[in-house]
Amino acid sequence: MSTATSTTVELFYNESDAREAAQGNEAGEQDATPLVILHGLFGSADNWRSHIKFWSQSRRVIAVDLRNHGRSPHVAGMSYPEQAADVIALLDQLDIPTCDLMGHSMGGKVAMQVALQAPERLRSLVVADIAPIAYGHGHDEIFAAFEAVREARPASRKDADNVMARHVETPAIRQFLATNLVRDEDGSMGWRVGLDHIAAGYPQIVEAPQAHGEVGLPALLLWGERSNYVQADGLQAMRERFPHLEDASLDAGHWLHAERASEFQQAVETFLERVAGA
Repeated sequence: MSTATSTTVELFYNESDAREAAQGNEAGEQDATPLVILHGLFGSADNWRSHIKFWSQSRRVIAVDLRNHGRSPHVAGMSYPEQAADVIALLDQLDIPTCDLMGHSMGGKVAMQVALQAPERLRSLVVADIAPIAYGHGHDEIFAAFEAVREARPASRKDADNVMARHVETPAIRQFLATNLVRDEDGSMGWRVGLDHIAAGYPQIVEAPQAHGEVGLPALLLWGERSNYVQADGLQAMRERFPHLEDASLDAGHWLHAERASEFQQAVETFLERVAGA
């Protein structure tokens, strides 16, 4: 996969499950517009496997590993224009002129950046539990857990969990972080994320998307009622950027796509069907 400019990187993507599901689809022709999914901070395409299988019943689905995440390269720079350029370069490589673009958390901001700077590449936008505003620093414990595991070089996932537990109390969060564990050449557990680049770029990650103005794309915002990421000011900022916004809440926290998977899938599917039929 070639890069479009020196500022872009070759992103890993996963659509194998989508292709398998598409082959078995007997419901009729698929929607010709692909759905592209962007994960959140410390996530990866792998986190979306069950969703890929569901949505691929009616369309092509591509889940992307953003830079410094999953199997994508480790490079300096985590700004939203840089990450958006990566995504646009991938669309070019896959010969996708227009897509429905969805992003959760940090991936939602990347999706908004793409929509604001290259709206012609999108048919619609779906954002999960994030707003186009700057956030305070809120991942100190998680960075501490990452560093502790890196220094301890645990021999197993269980040992790594014990190390992380000194900094992160919630088992579900530790389980999520553990999806980034890989076994190093010496047999110890290490991280596949570009931790140093993410830490250096964290001030950029908590900022708002850098593109200005508004875009008249069909847009859907799904937010968690027990999450503090989308509140009144964030919802207003979203409406100002995307005046055709629809929004709905789920009885969930920030990881609403995992906590309420079926409801999340159906809400997105209903929106995309409505957009396709417009």
